[in-house]
Amino acid sequence: MRLEGKVAIITGAASGIGQATALLFAKEGAKVVVADLNEAGGTEVVDQINADGGEAMFVLTDVTVAADIQSLVKSTVDAYGRLDVMFNNAGIAMRLPVVDLLEEDWDRCVDINLKGVFLGSKYAIPEMIKNGGGSIINMASIYGLVGAPTRAAYVATKGGVANLTRGMALDYATSNVRVNCICPGFTETPLLAGVLKTEEEYRALAEQHPMKRLATPQEIAYGALFLASDESVFVTGIALPIDGGFTAG
Repeated sequence: MRLEGKVAIITGAASGIGQATALLFAKEGAKVVVADLNEAGGTEVVDQINADGGEAMFVLTDVTVAADIQSLVKSTVDAYGRLDVMFNNAGIAMRLPVVDLLEEDWDRCVDINLKGVFLGSKYAIPEMIKNGGGSIINMASIYGLVGAPTRAAYVATKGGVANLTRGMALDYATSNVRVNCICPGFTETPLLAGVLKTEEEYRALAEQHPMKRLATPQEIAYGALFLASDESVFVTGIALPIDGGFTAG
């Protein structure tokens, strides 16, 4: 019960890493708020948590809209009395070089992947300060640490998340609000499945990782659990690779 007594919001929690993290956080004792635009998927996650003896609720949320994030945080505090953990997980992938990007493609990627982190942090941090501190966890990527071809908007947003994390960590360290990000390698999620179409593509991607496989959502969720728990009370401002050695070379 590493999160017993804590209240956590997870955006993009209807599937993939967000779903795995919501289930894990609940198992470890947290009250979990599942935030997503996918109401059916999010409700299913909540039902599973509640059926397993946990406590959770769903809030329909567009992370690019400030009013939605304000409402999400208010609903959480109204229901559970506090906010301890904000996992800004929601994001999209985009594989286009800069010349081929439409302006609206760029704007959508930046709005979800980077602005969503800004808004989630902006409205969560004041509530954490009221309770003496908390943990912000942001979803970056291996491509927040290294470059990649044909992913101009994506690498820009994930690099931005990593540096935004460092800046916020410095701003709120004395308020006992820790701000960290995780940088997953390629992970077996519905998001990735929408990009990779063949077994050959999967194998080629796995070969890029020294451990010769992709991550599971649960393996990424364990990193988020560490950063959410009191085991990481002296950890802030880090970009944690969980990548099977991808960024080590």
